[in-house]
Amino acid sequence: MDKNTHLIHRKGMDTRVPGYRMNDPNRRIRQVVEAYRSAIWEKNAEALIDLYAADVRVFDLWGAWSYQGAEAWRKAIDQWFDSMGAERVRVTMEGVRINAERPLGTVTAIVHYAGISAKGEELRAVLNRLSWVLKPDEGGWKIVHEHTSAPIGPHDGKVMLSPGK
Repeated sequence: MDKNTHLIHRKGMDTRVPGYRMNDPNRRIRQVVEAYRSAIWEKNAEALIDLYAADVRVFDLWGAWSYQGAEAWRKAIDQWFDSMGAERVRVTMEGVRINAERPLGTVTAIVHYAGISAKGEELRAVLNRLSWVLKPDEGGWKIVHEHTSAPIGPHDGKVMLSPGK
C-alpha cells in the first residue's frame, strides 16, 4: 500500500481507497459537523456562526421563512440560546452523508435536538431533516446554505417532529 492509500472502515469492512488522504475534504466537513454539535451544547454563538459563510442563506424550520446572511442568522441563534436559560441542547445525528466534490460539499442527516436540564435530564426532543451546502474556505469549509425541515402529515397537515407521529 503506498503512502496515498489508506484504509477506510465501511460497514465493518476495510476498503483500500487510492488517493485518500487524512486531510481529505470529507474529514474536514465532518469536523464542521462536530463543531456544530459542540457549539450548540456549549451555547457558543460565536463558534456556531463561525461555521457559516458571511452570505449564508438559511431555510430554518422554526420562526422565519429564511435568514439572509450571517448577521441575520446570528440574531436567531442568540435568541435561541437566550431562550434556553440553564438548559442545554444535545445534538446527535443519524444517517449522516457527506459528499465533498469540489467546488462544493454537502451534508444530509436526521438531527435529534434534545433539551437537557441543568440536572442532566432530557426534557424534550425533536427531529429535523438537515441539508447543508458547504464551500471550501481558508483552512476549512463554510456552510453557505442550510435547510431544515420535517414532513407534514398527509391526513392532518401537522408537522411531524418525530418518526411515526
